[in-house]
Amino acid sequence: MPEISVRGLEMPESPIRKLAPLAAAAKKSGVKVYHLNIGQPDLPTPQCGLDALKNIDRNILEYSPSQGYLSYREKLCTFYKKFNINVTPDDIIITAGGSEAVLYSFMACLNPGDEIIVPEPAYANYMAFAISAGAKIRTIATSIEEGFALPKVEKFEELINERTRAIMICNPNNPTGYLYTRREMNQIRDLVKKYDLYLFSDEVYREYIYTGSPYISAMHLHGIENNTVLIDSVSKRYSECGIRIGALITKNEEIRKAVMKFCQARLSPPLIGQIVAEASLDAPESYYRDVYDEYVERRKCLIDGLNRIPGVYSPIPMGAFYTVAKLPVDDSEKFCRWCLEEFNYEGETVMMAPASGFYTTPGAGINQVRIAYVLKRKDLERALVILEKALEEYPGRVEEE
Repeated sequence: MPEISVRGLEMPESPIRKLAPLAAAAKKSGVKVYHLNIGQPDLPTPQCGLDALKNIDRNILEYSPSQGYLSYREKLCTFYKKFNINVTPDDIIITAGGSEAVLYSFMACLNPGDEIIVPEPAYANYMAFAISAGAKIRTIATSIEEGFALPKVEKFEELINERTRAIMICNPNNPTGYLYTRREMNQIRDLVKKYDLYLFSDEVYREYIYTGSPYISAMHLHGIENNTVLIDSVSKRYSECGIRIGALITKNEEIRKAVMKFCQARLSPPLIGQIVAEASLDAPESYYRDVYDEYVERRKCLIDGLNRIPGVYSPIPMGAFYTVAKLPVDDSEKFCRWCLEEFNYEGETVMMAPASGFYTTPGAGINQVRIAYVLKRKDLERALVILEKALEEYPGRVEEE
């Protein structure tokens, strides 16, 4: 039998999804599972988007243009102006989710063996996309004790060599919920300028920022306009993960030309998804406000609850709808498996994502989990009770000295 490719062997499993068979088995046995493991919002998609889906009146579901529909890209420009992001329709390429936008950014800008510096913990699929492109992720550590703040410039410069081509950030961050400050964004800008690097900025959670500080997009950074590629998606903004619509945005015409070759090879982004996404841009301000207010309440419920559990610590996330929490356990993956395979409290258990899967440094994050606060507050409160009971019973519990 022929061998599997090195790329296939090196491709990491998703820390978010790899325990899914255990959750399915637990449910089959009658245990209720509270899913804190995946960023699938439970809040409704905008009604205008759902109406557009229900009222599609076409005789043919045809290919769309490889760069996406012009009408959608024009409406996106108006949307981005609300965030002081000034782009033209030509700057925007519609993709099959933010994931395809990241992959095509890497494919267009990086050669095999090129290196990307990424603060860790980081969204696990960045590693998968880098492997697909033949590139290498070099991680720079952040710590839970410092709230996952960005390290000083010197730490970045220690990693920069002749193979370094890019820095990648997620802002607000998945998995930590960290929001980069103006000082940190300026620090990144200066590094990009000094070493002539690309900056890939994943900003799919920009609508969920819980601080009074102004939001700093990579597109706000002066002097690196041609170095910057912004990644966006409707998945989290409108609870539309399943329509697979994202965007790759850059002022750099050469990057767009290269990306378009990959877009033409895959023919077109999803037709029906674009119809729904374009209609969703008409969502009233009340929709955004209600969703935002709900996440503010959920965040308070979760973070307060976690930090009341003995031995548990979570910093306060300033964006997105995730947090990384430190648990008093020997190994968070063993603990998460144990919760699904061997534990239940009154017929219920919790599913979380082991945070070690968001690190590439061996041993990092071994006692941490990523938790998504995408459940209603009543369910979050119940999940916290179950988590505390699980930690009391877990045989691998570790008490702090």
